[in-house]
Parts: sequence; C-alpha cells; structure tokens
Amino acid sequence: MATTTPRLTLQDFLELPNIEESPAWEYADGRADRKPMPTAYHSILQKRLTAAIDLANSSYEAFPELRCILSSNSVVPDITVIHRDRIPTGNTPLTGAPDWTIEILSTDQSTTKLIAKIQTCLQEGSQLGWLLDPDEQVVMVLLPDMRVNLLRGSDRLPVLQGINLELTVEQ
Repeated sequence: MATTTPRLTLQDFLELPNIEESPAWEYADGRADRKPMPTAYHSILQKRLTAAIDLANSSYEAFPELRCILSSNSVVPDITVIHRDRIPTGNTPLTGAPDWTIEILSTDQSTTKLIAKIQTCLQEGSQLGWLLDPDEQVVMVLLPDMRVNLLRGSDRLPVLQGINLELTVEQ
C-alpha cells in the first residue's frame, strides 16, 4: 500500500530528506506518495525491458526508477527512456519529461493513477507511454494525442523512432 503525506509544494517535496529511499517517493497534485515495493515478477520485467532497450543500439538509454522533475510534479517511472544527450550529470534527477515512460502495474497500484502519471509526462513532452498489466497480459500504449491503444498477444509494441527493437506483448 502506498504511503501519503499531507499537501506540500514541489519545492518542499524536493527538499525532503528521504525521497530517494527505496521504494521512492513521487509528488503529484500537492501530495507525496511512496511507490509500492515491487514484486520479483515486476523487477524481472523491469530488468529485461531495460536491457532490451539498451541492447537496441540506439541513441536512447533506459533507466529503472529515474526521478523526473516536471513543471509541477516529480515522478519516478518504472522505466525512463531518454536520449543520451539528456542524461543528467552527477547525482541529479532528469529535468523534464522522459522521451518514453514505462510503468508496470502491480497488484496494489491504481491503474487510473498510473495512466494519469503517463498522461502528465505526455503533456510535458514524452513521445510515448506504456502501461504493462501483467495480470491481464496487456499493454496500454499512450500517445501525446491522448490516443490509447490496448495491445495483446502477438501485437507488436511501438517504440521511439530510432530504436531498433521489435517486441510483442507476449514477449
């Protein structure tokens, strides 16, 4: 179950001492919420997808649990994919939305909150969002024009232009 704090500003949130502890804290709509602890299956999906994207030999890099500071939110997608020239230096978060954000639904997470998080990233510049639902074996693909595609089985998943990666939902 996620932990929540009282209302505060984004700046107040970023100054809290423990927001990077595992599991990380996120900030949206004036509230800080702790992400749920991932299951082994969640972690395996996260690890394998990150590796597959990195092995695609493109100018993009995939990061698990990278903090992204948006205009009024601070999110930590399960997987953040960004162009190499946007990789933060030092021990700093990414400023701005990821180029591609991937979320993996856990049993104790709200689908609505994850969709809202992906849509916020899309509104602030992300080009692509995925929401994986392992229990239903579907991937919701969200695009900046607010279109949502529900893909299953052998459906091929869209990726960012310039990433040579062919994946299906069942893979």
